[in-house]
Amino acid sequence: MKLLGSHDNPRAVQGVADYLRTQHIECRVVSEDGHITSVWVSTEQWSQANEIWQDFVTNPYHDKYLAASWQLSPKDSPLIYQGTKLNLWHRFCQLSWMLRAVFIISLGIYLSFFIYGVEPVFSTFQFEPHTPWRWITPAFLHFGLLHLVFNLSWWVYLGNLIERRLGNWVLSAIFIAGALLSNWMQYLLADANFGGLSGVVYALLGFCWIHSVLHPNSSPLISTPVVGFMLVWMVIGFTDVLFINMANWAHLFGLLAGIGVAVLTRARD
Repeated sequence: MKLLGSHDNPRAVQGVADYLRTQHIECRVVSEDGHITSVWVSTEQWSQANEIWQDFVTNPYHDKYLAASWQLSPKDSPLIYQGTKLNLWHRFCQLSWMLRAVFIISLGIYLSFFIYGVEPVFSTFQFEPHTPWRWITPAFLHFGLLHLVFNLSWWVYLGNLIERRLGNWVLSAIFIAGALLSNWMQYLLADANFGGLSGVVYALLGFCWIHSVLHPNSSPLISTPVVGFMLVWMVIGFTDVLFINMANWAHLFGLLAGIGVAVLTRARD
């Protein structure tokens, strides 16, 4: 079977899937997390199904999809959920090698603070302009559990969305561009006393935001309220009203790096 498309509203996708069935197009719709769903059809019927899918993307809540659902009984629905159990280990193992590698390295370095001490570990991975591999390593440094959980949660969530839609090479480009630009600019505009995956997270955010703007006919990678919240959070960081140390320049230039990758991938298309 061939991928037809993905959407973040399972109920809406069930409607278009039911409509495809009424048009004698067999399809399979899989939702791994109960949110993002993928529609698959046979290669022979893909062209016909794609016309229907494009209409759906333009108006996903048209009455004809609801009418189609009424025509089919629930047991005929092609929507398949992977299960209701949390099963975090199984989900983690399903992630790509890159998503898992960044996760494991970040967690490992954080745990090493408790074994070797903060200062020796930090001095090993701290940004150093004359050591190229240390242009990247500050992204793996996290100085608190909340800091680590927050960044890794966004990394897995946004990274998985991007990788499923556009492939591993796009995620790799965002990570490299986000880490390099955010780390270098934080060093040049502030100092080398920083760390965290936040610059990369903002690169992922910037990419999702602008990619959705540049591809209005595709389902958005991220919702506008989430983008708004993260942008407000970045602005608040520059005001220093939270009484916590934030790598504000890393956030800003990480965002710009992600935007740049989105524009370049659009030009490549």
